[in-house]
Amino acid sequence: MFQLEPHLPKNTGRGGRWKEHRKIINGILFRIRTGIPWRDLPRRFGSWQTCYDRHRRWSTDGTWERIVRAVQADADADGRIDWSMVSVDSTMIPVLDRLRVPRLDGGRPRTRPDHLSGDKAYSSRRNRRYLRRRQIKHTIPERRDQRAHRLRRGSSGGRPTGFDAARYVRRNEVERLINRLKANRAVATRFDKRAYVFYGTVTVAALRLWLCA
Repeated sequence: MFQLEPHLPKNTGRGGRWKEHRKIINGILFRIRTGIPWRDLPRRFGSWQTCYDRHRRWSTDGTWERIVRAVQADADADGRIDWSMVSVDSTMIPVLDRLRVPRLDGGRPRTRPDHLSGDKAYSSRRNRRYLRRRQIKHTIPERRDQRAHRLRRGSSGGRPTGFDAARYVRRNEVERLINRLKANRAVATRFDKRAYVFYGTVTVAALRLWLCA
């Protein structure tokens, strides 16, 4: 909790009583881990409505994202983020465009890894052009049809794409991460009806992993 305290909203003094953050956050974590309906939260966490409202508000106003970025900045300063390679299993370009880890010294945030690995689904000219433009080295296997087309064109087909087999072995790291996130039942089975609330739920699940790293 002490890692989160500096980044949590302060009580403005308006409205009803401001419930203790610790109890509310523990209630949110419990619900995300178990996937139970909000109304079934144990009474030790206080009002289920307060827990839900706080989670919904912080999912909307970016509080959860700010906390994750602050924790990531601490991890980066301690050398606990491996920038040598990242693996993707999503819409690659939007994910990389959102990558932003602040620096504690106030410098420009880190926005790109040294190397990226993806499976054949990411082997497109658009993706490779994007990675070259961002100066991100990559290990993405060439699809069979792309290789056949290149060979048919002979010397005009260009050089084969580079492929680092040793790096590609690490590509399944992203699947292992997804499995760890899905250990939280509210992530594995989407119970949140609103997309922004579910995004907040996944963000909190990721935050738990960062705090335990």
